[in-house]
Amino acid sequence: MGLAPTGFIVAVIVLLLFSAIRILREYERGVVFMLGRFWRVKGPGLVIIIPGIQQMVKVDLRTIVMDVPPQDVISRDNVSVKVNAVLYFRVIDAQRAIIQVEDYFAATSQLAQTTLRSVLGKHELDEMLAERDKLNADIQHILDTATDAWGIKVSSVEIKHVDIDATMVRAIARQAEAERERRAKVIHAEGELQAAEKLVQAAEQMSKSPQALQLRFLSTLSGIASERTSTIVFPLPMDLLTPFLEKKAQ
Repeated sequence: MGLAPTGFIVAVIVLLLFSAIRILREYERGVVFMLGRFWRVKGPGLVIIIPGIQQMVKVDLRTIVMDVPPQDVISRDNVSVKVNAVLYFRVIDAQRAIIQVEDYFAATSQLAQTTLRSVLGKHELDEMLAERDKLNADIQHILDTATDAWGIKVSSVEIKHVDIDATMVRAIARQAEAERERRAKVIHAEGELQAAEKLVQAAEQMSKSPQALQLRFLSTLSGIASERTSTIVFPLPMDLLTPFLEKKAQ
């Protein structure tokens, strides 16, 4: 009869020992509360908790990859787009992550969504498409500052996709085509201007030397003669004959 109570006591002691022992991995920390008050952060390794008096909450210190769901954003130039992103963050202070916020994962997710809409709404569509690195840095800085009180470090934010309505895609394509045509016309006009300037310089240079003008005329005749034409009618400038007539008059 005396063995039964003894066995029961031993079983209770073993059960208490098992419930008191905790093993935390290298990337885990345990926030220990004693009678409801914060006591200390323990781990990694073997941790002993007094059952009924102490409670422990595990916190993972590894980097968490959070997918921010697509958000409806209206840009500064009144274009409606859907934008999603990916967020990289980790807990650097287990005590604040448990005490300062109820659910740091959910809180960070909601904050990331609202910040994404707020920041992108201040920029035009062209900036969203061409300046993603700058926008990523702005969002990361805002989130990192806001989550610092929760013991969280936001290391990176990457905008993944900017989805645009099909009508807007066609409008952007027309805009890009018009821009290419404008640049082509500007380049052509600049080429014509440079060519005209060179022709003026050449004309001024030839006007200083009649012999050069004659050589240019003969060169032009030689070029025309090499073409497959049956009849060539070419006006003969009197300026070319003047030196010969003056020489004959002498």
